[in-house]
Amino acid sequence: MTGGDSGIGRAVALAYAREGADVLFTYLPQEKEDADRTEALVRDAGRQAVGAACDIRQEEQCRELVGRAVDEFGRIDILVNNAAYQMSQPEGIQDITTEQFDRVVRTNLYGMFWLCKMALPHMPSGSCIVNSASVQAYQPSPHLLDYAMTKGAIVTFTQGLAQMVAGDGVRVNAVAPGPVWTPLIPATLPDTAHFGKQSPLGRPAQPAEMAPAYVFLASPAASFITAEILNATGGTPLP
Repeated sequence: MTGGDSGIGRAVALAYAREGADVLFTYLPQEKEDADRTEALVRDAGRQAVGAACDIRQEEQCRELVGRAVDEFGRIDILVNNAAYQMSQPEGIQDITTEQFDRVVRTNLYGMFWLCKMALPHMPSGSCIVNSASVQAYQPSPHLLDYAMTKGAIVTFTQGLAQMVAGDGVRVNAVAPGPVWTPLIPATLPDTAHFGKQSPLGRPAQPAEMAPAYVFLASPAASFITAEILNATGGTPLP
C-alpha cells in the first residue's frame, strides 16, 4: 500500500489488518513519526507491519519496494495505490508551475503505473489491485486542475488494466472518495472552513469511513467485481 502513514491509507492498513492481512506500506522519510504510529496500530491488531520509506516518483524505488514486499511475504495478494499529491491554485492554470505539475503527475500516475507493472508478476490468481480515484475525476474543481486530471486518468487506467489482467484471475477496481478530512487538506487548501459541506450529507468523511470500501473490493464478496469504481462521495451522484 502506498501512502499508509496517515489519512485514508492508515485507515485502510488498519482495516486490512483487522481482516487478517499483513501490511507493507510506504511513507515519505519526513513522515517517519506518523509511519511508526501506523505500524503500531497494525501490530496491535495482531498482524505484521512493515513501513517502507519510499518516493514512488522514482522508478527504482518502486522496484525496490516490490522486491521488499516479496521478500517479506513471498507474494503480493493486494496492491493499494493510494498515495497522492495535490496543491490548490485558486488563480488557475497560470499558477500551476511545471514543478508542481510534474510532482502531481509523477506521484499520482507514474508510481501507480510502475507498481502495478512490477507487482503483477508476483500476484497469484485471486489477487486484486485497488486504486484511489476521486470525485474530482468526474466533477473537477478548477483550483485542483492538475490533481483532478490525474484522478480521471486513474479511472481510465483502472478500467483498462482490469480487462488486461482478468484472464490471469486478478481484479482491478478503484474507490472514488468525495471530500475526506485528512492531513493533506489543511496542508494544501487555502480555506477549509466549508470543506465537505457541499456534499449532500453536509460534511466531509473521516478516513475510517472510506476503509470499508477498500476492504470490500479486496474481499471474496467482490469476486465478480472488476473494472469498477466504487463511489464514496457522501451522496454526490457520479456516472
